[in-house]
Amino acid sequence: MTRRRRQVATVITRLEGGAGVLALRGARALDAASHRVTIITGSGGRLLREAASCGLETVVEPALCAPIAPWHDLKALRNLTTLFARRGFDVVHTHCAKAGAVGRLAAHRTGVPRIVHTFHGFPFHPFQSALRHRGYIAVERGLGSITDLALGVGAGVTVEAVRRALVPPERIRTIGVAVDPEAPEATDPARRSARRALDVPEATTVVGAVGRVTYQKAPEDFVHALRALARSNVMGVWVGGGELAGEVRRLAARVLPRGSLLITGDRTDVTELLPAFDVFALPSRYEGLPLAVVEAMVSGVPVVATAVNAVSDAVLPGETGLLVPPGRPDLLAGAVAHLLDHPHEAARMAAAARARVRPHHTASTLAEALTAAYQPVFTPHVNAA
Repeated sequence: MTRRRRQVATVITRLEGGAGVLALRGARALDAASHRVTIITGSGGRLLREAASCGLETVVEPALCAPIAPWHDLKALRNLTTLFARRGFDVVHTHCAKAGAVGRLAAHRTGVPRIVHTFHGFPFHPFQSALRHRGYIAVERGLGSITDLALGVGAGVTVEAVRRALVPPERIRTIGVAVDPEAPEATDPARRSARRALDVPEATTVVGAVGRVTYQKAPEDFVHALRALARSNVMGVWVGGGELAGEVRRLAARVLPRGSLLITGDRTDVTELLPAFDVFALPSRYEGLPLAVVEAMVSGVPVVATAVNAVSDAVLPGETGLLVPPGRPDLLAGAVAHLLDHPHEAARMAAAARARVRPHHTASTLAEALTAAYQPVFTPHVNAA
């Protein structure tokens, strides 16, 4: 007798950025003989096309949008409730705050047997009003009561969820990210190829970042750090696009020498571009465990990042990279300068980082964790990262 495949709905507000990549890689990594995954998203470009091209069913629900918008949110709740009731999913797995709220409520209303949520980070952070901060925590606690299992991307995220009592402690587990298995190491040929792809001169020192150009990522701090470096041969490269790209370009035009910052827009070849960087620098205000940081480490690029949430899972200060406080571009510049001025120390940290993260952040490890999470009774999964 043929065993019925487990029907899984993966729900995410925007199938883009690190969270979108992780959601898609998890869906693709699952055994197709035992899981049938439908990706439901409010929007998506390249990743949505990639999902469809590899045989995953995709559903676009336009009312599922990122900002709080009561009319759209109620419409999304109604439409997802109808969809879940009609399709009879065995598992609804939500990602990020908005999809996590609307998707979990719809799944609960329709009696979906298994509700799983992934915390990539949190909607609350130190850079918002106290009222909003408390409100988001209260909402997450309420949603936690209807969540069968929560997955935190990185131990720092999981610890924060436990500390805030967002989910009962026995119902949360830690997972890692899944890096691109084809990611090239930062050898000289890979470096030259990446710089040709970016049209960056070979002799230039490149400080790079990867991510959406949004408030969360603090791209203006990246610009101010480049200014504080005050080195004529340094170029900043930000791989990604987003709503603040124009504003950041205008800021760079005011405070940096002409041609000192390149914002590439959305790229499909991110891992191939990483070897172009002499130092990877991520100035985020808040994060989970950024996929870009781990992929830079796998490529062998020295990393400086802000000490937020689960970043320290991968970046151990002085061992696998350097950490600085968020909102301090002066200290970010100082840490970058230290790695540039001490290449042997930078190479030591990069080698240690690659050895630490490469074996643990794979698609097969993520697939094992998700398969266990989707079981009606959770089977413990040990993440060795």
